[in-house]
Amino acid sequence: MTRMEWDAPAIVLDTRPYGEGDAVATVMTESHGLHRGLARGGASRGKAAIWQAGNLVQVQWMARLSDQLGSFTGELIHAGAAYAMQEAMPLAMLTAICAVAEGALPEREPLPGIFDGLLRLIPRLPLGESLLTEVIQWELVVLSDLGYGLDLSACVVTGQADDLVYVSPKTGRAVSREAAGEWAPRLLPLPGFLTGSGPPDLAGWRDGLRLTGHFLARDAFGHHHRPLPQARRMLYDRVSAMAAQFEKDDVTKDAG
Repeated sequence: MTRMEWDAPAIVLDTRPYGEGDAVATVMTESHGLHRGLARGGASRGKAAIWQAGNLVQVQWMARLSDQLGSFTGELIHAGAAYAMQEAMPLAMLTAICAVAEGALPEREPLPGIFDGLLRLIPRLPLGESLLTEVIQWELVVLSDLGYGLDLSACVVTGQADDLVYVSPKTGRAVSREAAGEWAPRLLPLPGFLTGSGPPDLAGWRDGLRLTGHFLARDAFGHHHRPLPQARRMLYDRVSAMAAQFEKDDVTKDAG
């Protein structure tokens, strides 16, 4: 019988203890997509650090049949988890994107755009909140590659390409300020940095996470009858609280 196997760089997305010292790891590779396997000793003191979410690991997968869980062996390439854990915001971003990828992506389907985005993003997360722009753009790629892409190029009502400040929560298409009219409170804010009409800031990051979170929850996770991961919701809550505090401080400063 032919043994099934592959060997490739992989990003660890999730690890769960299994039995005495083993773990079931979920990884993503460029050519094999989301893949699960049994990491022998993966929960032991000597190997647990290898299989932390966010790490880039050279993984070998082996199984007797292609549809079996199979087993992983791994060698650490880059300890993305250790670098992100040093501060709260990088860790919040890391846990959020890993949870989104682990929960939203189909198993064993190559999605190189999503993988490449993670590969570029994770090592730079220690830069902090400025990476929120790329996190939101990566989530837009996830939605697009899963078939739920948003159209932010022109107003769904008028066709104009300027002054786009909202997105329809039903269609995922942009809406201009003029066309929104009295419907504006029912629409999702479209941050300017996603259309090139303004720089990113805390309010924009909050609105961007709200935007992508709505469609991830409704489509990528909702179609599987699963909620948006807690780690992703917590990232939005953190950024929303930061934006609210900034706005409060700004008002206090102006009043003074």
